[in-house]
Amino acid sequence: MTYIAKPLLHHPTLEKNRVGYTRRDYEGKISTLCAGCGHDSISAAIIQACWELDIEPHRVAKLSGIGCSSKTPDYFLGASHGFNTVHGRMPSVLTGANLANRELLYLGVSGDGDSASIGLGQFAHALRRGVRMAYIVENNGVYGLTKGQFSATADQGSKSKKGVVNSDSPVDLVGLALQLGATYVARAFSGNKAQLVPLIKGALRHGGAAFIDVVSPCVAFNNHPGSTKSYDYVREHNEAVSRIDFITGREEITADYGPGEAVEVRQHDGTLLRLRSLHEAYDPTDRHRAMSYMQEHQARGEVVTGLLYVDPLATDLHAALNTSAAPLNGMDAAQLCPGTAALDKLNASLR
Repeated sequence: MTYIAKPLLHHPTLEKNRVGYTRRDYEGKISTLCAGCGHDSISAAIIQACWELDIEPHRVAKLSGIGCSSKTPDYFLGASHGFNTVHGRMPSVLTGANLANRELLYLGVSGDGDSASIGLGQFAHALRRGVRMAYIVENNGVYGLTKGQFSATADQGSKSKKGVVNSDSPVDLVGLALQLGATYVARAFSGNKAQLVPLIKGALRHGGAAFIDVVSPCVAFNNHPGSTKSYDYVREHNEAVSRIDFITGREEITADYGPGEAVEVRQHDGTLLRLRSLHEAYDPTDRHRAMSYMQEHQARGEVVTGLLYVDPLATDLHAALNTSAAPLNGMDAAQLCPGTAALDKLNASLR
């Protein structure tokens, strides 16, 4: 069924964004995932985020690896560039594509098996190098395509559908992302679209390596009592660091309100945004505080969600390598291979 496309006909009254697209234009093919899978909610959030950001679909390159999560790019942004890599190798392919063409927006979609097991090394290097991308892990704690074995992110002490208790310590991808130098780190729950959409919008507009770990329950193998990645468990143990929204870069809008106070701010499109100050002590620009805050609440059995860390002055791999402002894929042979004299000069500078 993955080849079955949705009808191209749109109702004439569907709202269009600034670049002339309806929300339907950001959809993909019909999903073949289990009904109720959290991954489909993430796909819907990506569609909503791209539509609200007025992103032209052909400006997005979506890449994935292997697993239920890595099937999802087929279900959104059907008019975008896409590449389904082998198991765990999505980050290196994305890095190469990014270096060749810096003008595209890169969206990497992976899973806990794809990124926390076979692809853990590639996950680490893509983040530490500062590749500009939105890296989303759809984390359900199991291998859904191979009948529900524990993945590397399954919490110690959690139970499988058959009652087996996991004795291994989990790989915490958020903690790793913070340690490795990612400049935008967030955790979300697939069942909370109001939180997930602005987090994805922020990641797509971020100037460096952005990582979002999305707890996404597997309804077939990991949505039962004893699972720490079920719908019920996450809803009961969710601790949001803040209420967030995403505002595109236009003329500055300011508001003055104290801790615990609420204020209404008129946006550029005329709508009103109601803001309330929460968690006065939490600073999302403090990397070390973000790590300790997450660990403190994890010790209480709470799943911390929201924007955990952001570096507003982030740079990317192109800045570190001082690459050409023009995309490499647009250069001719003479520009890419300037000759022996240029090579000798480069080698001399490295001595």
